[in-house]
Amino acid sequence: MKEIDFDLKNNPFINFQSARYSMSARVNVEKLWNWCHDNDKSFFVMSLGCLMNAVNSVPQLKRRIIDGKVIEYDYLDGVSPIMDEGNDIYREMRVKVPQEFDDMMDWHDYVRELIENILSDSEEGFFCAMENRDLTNIANFSCIPWIDFDMLTNCTVDGNAIQPLITWGKVNEDYEMSVSITVSHIFVNGRELAYFYENAQKEFDSYE
Repeated sequence: MKEIDFDLKNNPFINFQSARYSMSARVNVEKLWNWCHDNDKSFFVMSLGCLMNAVNSVPQLKRRIIDGKVIEYDYLDGVSPIMDEGNDIYREMRVKVPQEFDDMMDWHDYVRELIENILSDSEEGFFCAMENRDLTNIANFSCIPWIDFDMLTNCTVDGNAIQPLITWGKVNEDYEMSVSITVSHIFVNGRELAYFYENAQKEFDSYE
């Protein structure tokens, strides 16, 4: 990470009771959906990879305020809840960025193995108090595959929390999937959210 020159004192949102806001929009996932079914890959895992890449493509999403200074992480790992098929076991995992692997197939297999190991208790899951999550280079990802939602809000542990929260839902009959992102207006404006969605669509379209 690196410290960046950013005028916090005069930021119009710094003294808001909560600078958090959310947006939901749909992306077309037909290419990735078909590719996963043709190649016996997990759509959940590959969607996570696409959305992690989209988050990491926008510098403003990687910024935090630590000890009164604005820092920008080089990258954000992904933290996501996972459950077993019976929904009896609930854990969290922290996932390395795809760029640490030779290709997405190696990354996919790494995530699948990580999920299996955590759910079988052969590997510990991710543990970090909610109020401390701004102090590490993570973004929170969550899938709600049972609901084709139009919008979503998030509970807020701190109105000045910065960590991005990304949630995606059920794929509908038109191969469209809602993606919601919650961010801090201190760093992220509409243009940056547009970059996130544009880059997410490119990621989902990159699989033939």
